[in-house]
Amino acid sequence: MRHPRDYRDQEVLVLGLARSGQAAAKTFARFGARVTANDAKPRSECPEADELEAMGVRVVCGGHPDGIVHDGVRLVVKNPGIPYRVAPLVRAEALGIETVTEVEVAWHLARGPIIGITGTNGKTTTTTWIGRMLEAAGLRPLVAGNIGLPLCEAAEAGEDRWIVAELSSFQLKGTKDFRPRIACLLNFSETHLDYHGTMDDYWHSKIRLFANQTAEDAAVLNWEDPACRLLAPSLAARVIPFSAGGEPEGGGFGHGAAFAENGVLVLREPDGRRVELARADDLVLKGRHNVENALAAAAAARAAGAEPAAIREALLSFRGVEHRQELVADIGGVRWYNDSKATNATAAVRALAAFREPIVWIAGGLDRGLDFRELTPFVAERVKAAVLLGQTRHRLAQLALEAGVKAVRVVETDAREKAAEAVEEAVRLAAREAVRGDVVLFSPACASWDMFASYEERGRMFKAAVHRL
Repeated sequence: MRHPRDYRDQEVLVLGLARSGQAAAKTFARFGARVTANDAKPRSECPEADELEAMGVRVVCGGHPDGIVHDGVRLVVKNPGIPYRVAPLVRAEALGIETVTEVEVAWHLARGPIIGITGTNGKTTTTTWIGRMLEAAGLRPLVAGNIGLPLCEAAEAGEDRWIVAELSSFQLKGTKDFRPRIACLLNFSETHLDYHGTMDDYWHSKIRLFANQTAEDAAVLNWEDPACRLLAPSLAARVIPFSAGGEPEGGGFGHGAAFAENGVLVLREPDGRRVELARADDLVLKGRHNVENALAAAAAARAAGAEPAAIREALLSFRGVEHRQELVADIGGVRWYNDSKATNATAAVRALAAFREPIVWIAGGLDRGLDFRELTPFVAERVKAAVLLGQTRHRLAQLALEAGVKAVRVVETDAREKAAEAVEEAVRLAAREAVRGDVVLFSPACASWDMFASYEERGRMFKAAVHRL
C-alpha cells in the first residue's frame, strides 16, 4: 500500500470495527479517503458507528452485503481476527485489491522507530516490560498494538518516540512493507491452526516481522528455541540472541546478547563487556519463562539505547500484567492466580512449571483439536487436583486421570450464557480441594471463545468469583 494521504478521494474498505478498525477508518477519513466501514455485528453492537459517521465514514453493520467489495475499492484494511476465507476477502483477492492490516497502515504513518514483539507466548509481558525499561531510561515510549494504543494512533502521535508493539501472527500476515527497527521473536509452538490452517502459514506469518529489515536493524531471538535459532542465518538484521540456559555460542554474534548464568541475568555488550543486571530470584515474576521474557526485554531495550541501570530498575520493579500469573488473593494461606492468557498448552506448561507448591489446576476452553500431551509430565508432577470446564473439559479430565491426579472435577457445561455460573462452580470446587500452602492456578491451556468474549472477560469472571469466596 501507499501512505494514507495517497488515497484521498479513493474508496477504502475497513472490515471489522474493533479497536484497530476504528483507528484505521478514522485515519483514512482524516486524509480524505472515501471510507466504508463494515462489521458483521448488528448496529446495536457497534457503538462506535455514530462517531465514524460524524467523520463522514459510511458504516454498514449486520453482515457483509454483496457488492461491499467491488472494482472501485482501492484498498481493504481488515481486522486481524477476520479469516481470509470470508466472502469479502475472497472477492478482494479475485479482483486484485490489496488487503492489509492496521499494522501496515501504521508503518506508513510512523515518524518514530518501532520495536515489534511476537511469539506464541509471552508477548504481552515482554512488550509491557520493554515499555517500562524505556520509560525508566527517559525515552518516553508508546506501547501499542494488541495492548495499549491502536498502532495508527501511536504512529500519528509518536513524533520521534519509540513505539513498542505487541504483534500477533494475524496482524503480521497482513503486512507488506512493515519494517521494525528492532524485531523480537520470543518462541514458536503449535497454535491458531483454526485460523492459519497449517503450521507453515503460521510460521511464515510470524516471520513477516523480519522480512524488510536490513543490517541497520536488530533481530532479538530466543536461542533456546530451535525455530528461532534456525531462522537466524537467513536474516539481514543484526542478530542479538537471548537464552535462559547460559551464554549463546560463548559470546553471541558481535552485536550483544542477553543470558542467564548461575541465576544472574547478564548483558553481553557488542564490545564484549559483561554487565550483570539482576538475580533471577529477585524478579517479582517467577518461572523460567519469565526469565526468558526478562532477557528478551533487556536485549531489545539495550538495542534501543536504554542504559543498563534503567533496565535493571525496570527488571526489579515490574509486577506483571493482568491475566498473566496475576496474584488475585491469598485466602487462608491458599494463593489464587489468574493466568487466563494461557490460551494454549505451552503457556499452561510454563505456568505449571513456575510453582513449587502443590497446584489445584483450573483449565479448559475452546477445543481447537490441538494436542495436549506436552502437559502430561507437568500435570503429573505439579497438580494435586484438577477442575475442568469448557469444550475441552473431558479431554483434559482424561489427561489428568492418566497423569495420576487423584481428584478430577468437571463442570458440565460449555454454554456461553452459563459462563459466569461455570466459573463460579469451578472456583467453589477448587476451594474444596485446596489447603493452606497450595496454589490455585487458573491456566486454561485453551482459547476462551467457547464461552467467553475474550480471555480478559474470562479472567475477570474468575477474579470476581475468587473475591466472592
